[in-house]
Amino acid sequence: MAGDQLQVLNALDVAKTQWYHFTAIVIAGMGFFTDAYDLFCISLVTKLLGRIYYHVDGAPKPGTLPPNVSAAVNGVALCGTLAGQLFFGWLGDKMGRKKVYGMTLMIMVICSVASGLSCGRTPKSVMATLCFFRFWLGFGIGGDYPLSATIMSEYANKKTRGAFIAAVFAMQGFGILAGGLVAIITAAAFKSAFPAPTYHDNPSLSTAPQADFLWRIVLMFGALPAALTYYSRMKMPETARYTALVAKNAKRAASDMSKVLQVEIEAEQEKIEKLAKDPGNEFGLFSKEFLRRHGLHLLGTTSTWFLLDIAFYSQNLFQKDIFSAIGWIPPAPTMNAIEEVYRISRAQTLIALCSTVPGYWFTVALIDKMGRFAIQLIGFFFMTVFMFLIAIPYNHWTQKENRIGFVSMYSLTFFFANFGPNATTFIVPAEIFPARLRSTCHGLSAAAGKAGAIIGAFGFLYGAQSPDPKKTEAGYPPGIGVKNSLIVLGCINFLGMLCTLLVPESKGKSLEELSKENHGEEGDSREI
Repeated sequence: MAGDQLQVLNALDVAKTQWYHFTAIVIAGMGFFTDAYDLFCISLVTKLLGRIYYHVDGAPKPGTLPPNVSAAVNGVALCGTLAGQLFFGWLGDKMGRKKVYGMTLMIMVICSVASGLSCGRTPKSVMATLCFFRFWLGFGIGGDYPLSATIMSEYANKKTRGAFIAAVFAMQGFGILAGGLVAIITAAAFKSAFPAPTYHDNPSLSTAPQADFLWRIVLMFGALPAALTYYSRMKMPETARYTALVAKNAKRAASDMSKVLQVEIEAEQEKIEKLAKDPGNEFGLFSKEFLRRHGLHLLGTTSTWFLLDIAFYSQNLFQKDIFSAIGWIPPAPTMNAIEEVYRISRAQTLIALCSTVPGYWFTVALIDKMGRFAIQLIGFFFMTVFMFLIAIPYNHWTQKENRIGFVSMYSLTFFFANFGPNATTFIVPAEIFPARLRSTCHGLSAAAGKAGAIIGAFGFLYGAQSPDPKKTEAGYPPGIGVKNSLIVLGCINFLGMLCTLLVPESKGKSLEELSKENHGEEGDSREI
């Protein structure tokens, strides 16, 4: 293998952990910090949007977003993300990782600010502009998935590559945590400055007029971390694997990596041209050869990400509804609008702090020791176990004295999602496909995940409604109830565990060894 390997790529594979690795983690990771903040902060303010724009005089409960509006507000960014993953994943292989990387960040910055500036004379126009800008925000976020993963995998050495890619993805946990903290701090400040009675005491005064600024501040804050890393992204050199294996420019690849690694690297143009002529390195995405080599791998990465995100986004976007159902968050009429934001944010931040963030960093610490396959299988297994332990005796957990047990169990499902498939489904597609198709295949895998997230976001919204028409939220048809919805999620986690059997182990191997780009017809990638 080493004899076939280009010197510039071998230098990257065996490089000791250096400052540029940490720089790349921070630059790519801040994009993911922003991605998570922007995607999940909306769940903190949707109940506030209902109180502000859909208040009905004389109603026994505060205003809530109508079903179609709630589905759009929660799901439209996911639709944009899916489109962005497909488009920018393809573009990253056509134009190069670096050229496209700045584009995605600028879209995120502009649309974060624009989301907070959504305006209009009627609730319908405010929601329409909010959804418009959140779609394009999601489009930018979608591009960040394949590009960040691919850039980090192509910069990393093979010994600690899993930890480096996982560290980029782990910034998602800090983004979720930051969203909760920003909402807590902002709500606490507004609550102190603009006291208001509860909805039960005075419905019309329970939503202070200034609350309209609260949700806008929370959404717009997401532009800050993205803007701070734009310059650094533009200064990063193109990855050597793209420059050498896709652009076929040996001199540029050697020059760029000589500066990064601070060693002399020989430009091997003849070897690159020889590899380019190998028929085994020319097949496209829609070829029989790709199907033979990587068909099952792509099926494995897309199916596991799809199934994971149905469960993961259902749990994340609708934590507030689950916590309200078990009584951990007080009934809406007993709070004013700002107090409700504060309580929801506090509950979700506690979950992020105790389970979500630790789960990500357990993966960072152990992935290059345990391997991707084992962590994903274990994660899906325990997600299934804890989801069934929550769902089957659900009525037991809703009793006041058992709520702490419920929250503990619920937290463990998040822990094993992040110390498990939520991290590995992001990592593996960035490692096992050829350089010329790597960003595209990661984008396809991620887009399958977002298709699952859309199903989870819309499906749980309707499915979790009470079967009793008298107990459903305003405007919603009867559903199957929270208990049965959680049982369905448990079954989906079990299917994810089965589909993991299609995903290869990539621990400790170079990217070219995994994709067989240096082997041509010598090996069959299904043996990975």
